[in-house]
Amino acid sequence: MATVSETAVATEKGTREAWNKIAEGYDTFVTPTHMWLANEGLRRAGVGDGTRFLDVAAGSGALSIPAARLGAKVLSTDLSPSMLEKLEARARDEDLDLEVRVMDGHALDLDDGTFDVSGSQFGVMLFPDMPRGIAELARVTRAGGRVLMTVYGAPEKIEFFGFFVHAIRSVVPGFTGPPMDPPPLPFQLQDPERLRKELCRVGLKDVRVDTITEKLEFTTGRQLWNWLTTSNPIVETVLGELHLTEDQREQVRQSLDQMIEKRSGGQGPAVLTNPVNIGIGTK
Repeated sequence: MATVSETAVATEKGTREAWNKIAEGYDTFVTPTHMWLANEGLRRAGVGDGTRFLDVAAGSGALSIPAARLGAKVLSTDLSPSMLEKLEARARDEDLDLEVRVMDGHALDLDDGTFDVSGSQFGVMLFPDMPRGIAELARVTRAGGRVLMTVYGAPEKIEFFGFFVHAIRSVVPGFTGPPMDPPPLPFQLQDPERLRKELCRVGLKDVRVDTITEKLEFTTGRQLWNWLTTSNPIVETVLGELHLTEDQREQVRQSLDQMIEKRSGGQGPAVLTNPVNIGIGTK
């Protein structure tokens, strides 16, 4: 029988491999779409020239690259080496100076009180032990510094999620989406009050949670399909559990095409919106 530590290692390894697998697609399709949102969080957290900034579960840089553009001294951490390779390539392309380190956000190999601002955008919200991830963000932040958490809001208001469910339903009529009790990891902080309580729980003060609307643009259903299937390993897990054939997957893509065309009215890209909770607290 596997010990608890062996199980944890297996889980960590599996998580790393899953994100490594989608890193190229994530960097191509997903990262560019979230940089506007990053600037909203960074502005609220007061990140600027010289700020010592930590990005946990950084992916390929949707939060780190905008922070570096502002002149922050950025350390980007992620469990996936492949994601960080993509992040480094983005930094080189823009001649940005930042550091990357492979690290598990549940247990950061960093000293207490090291950073002015520690943040995560669509990262720590995915942790199996999300409260521990937030506690680690707070631990490595200096007294008077800030913690930034950017997470998805209510799934029923997230249009890309609704499009995904509706498109699958076109080939699996009874499909209603993944089980919501408990909610999937991407939505465990959908309630702004839950996010506020988690930030307060680790001793942060002056906690504020703003819910804003993110807008995503898609020109075709295939583009949305690529975005969805590389945005999170959970999506492919759901598709795999449905045992969709390649013909059925193509039908899903065609359904997405129809919805995107209907939304855009044939005039430019279709705009899909989703609520995002931005939480900030001071240590």
